[in-house]
Amino acid sequence: MEFEPKTLENLKLLQEKYAAIGQDLNSYLEGLLYADYVKYWDYIQVDTLLSLQKPRTNFPDEVIFIMYHQVTELYFKLSLHELEQIANKENLSGAFFTARITRVNRYFEALTKSFEIMINGMEKEQFLKFRMSLLPASGFQSGQYRMIEIACANFLQLVEKDERQKFSASYTEEDIPNMFEWIYWKKGATELESGKKTLTLKQFEEKYKDQFIALAKAYRTKNMWSCYKNLSEEEQNNESTILALRQLDVNVNVNWPLVHYKSAVRYLQQDPSDIAATGGTNWQKYLPPRFQKRIFYPELWSEKEIEEWGKGWVESVLREK
Repeated sequence: MEFEPKTLENLKLLQEKYAAIGQDLNSYLEGLLYADYVKYWDYIQVDTLLSLQKPRTNFPDEVIFIMYHQVTELYFKLSLHELEQIANKENLSGAFFTARITRVNRYFEALTKSFEIMINGMEKEQFLKFRMSLLPASGFQSGQYRMIEIACANFLQLVEKDERQKFSASYTEEDIPNMFEWIYWKKGATELESGKKTLTLKQFEEKYKDQFIALAKAYRTKNMWSCYKNLSEEEQNNESTILALRQLDVNVNVNWPLVHYKSAVRYLQQDPSDIAATGGTNWQKYLPPRFQKRIFYPELWSEKEIEEWGKGWVESVLREK
């Protein structure tokens, strides 16, 4: 049996590849003879993946709640994967930057569109019962979401807006631990009556605080805004690049919090008083972007756009209630 020219060419290339690292090609070919074929369920780890749903009650809709949050965390991991590529790319180009930011936008848009699963895909009566078995856990405790925020923006933009004047835009690594004490989301996990930290927040900080601070230091000069500003002037002015960053700002800071707000209105809004979220988070003040004005890239928005940030979306959600 004669080898086809393409096969001989590949064998030659493999010989050169392994010779370059002092390895014997024949040993690797022999190993290939013994290796089993790749199977989809093994490669994707399907059995393991499907074993990760561990409901705490017998309410059927709790499985929906668990699985959707697991899907969310996988999309967050994909987003972080793209942001890390940008941050660590040598000789970063505008095309690479824009392509990866666009990928992150796709992930968030898929999540936002699919959130109808959470808004309308569970029975309210079941949710209000099984949620009590989840205390004090809360979606607020998604560490990966906080990591995405840290990777996307100048850390100053994550400081509570009324406290930002305490810090310089050219903050140093030494400033970050103090800035972290004023990070915007802490107010969202305070007890409604006393204003003290909820157990949800205490647990969250105990697990992630050091990791968040270390990440903020690592991304101080390579967050997405810094990477954008390091592009050439021509690349910074590219319409597609600006549009991608603006869309990222809206996806992470408006659309994603607001589909959560819509879900909270669906399940937790109750006149004359509102039901607290599972971790006791103050969702009425924490979720609507118009209260926090959390904006990654204010330089890319007009004063009017900043003033109206998220307002129309919130009002439309309330009208649907």
